[in-house]
Amino acid sequence: MAGGRPMRSPRARDAVIAGLTMPWNSGVVEGHVNRIKMLKRQMFGRAGFQLLRKRVLLAP
Repeated sequence: MAGGRPMRSPRARDAVIAGLTMPWNSGVVEGHVNRIKMLKRQMFGRAGFQLLRKRVLLAP
């Protein structure tokens, strides 16, 4: 931190502006990623990759 404010890069500023002005977003993808992470947390230590794969592909 410089002077009590977080350092901001020009790329971060451009990304924020694009996110606020573009007509599309990545909300649907983020929802799928969130669902997969939730299933992964539930399955931790319970079974192997094959069962996790089935749950990811078959869960609503």
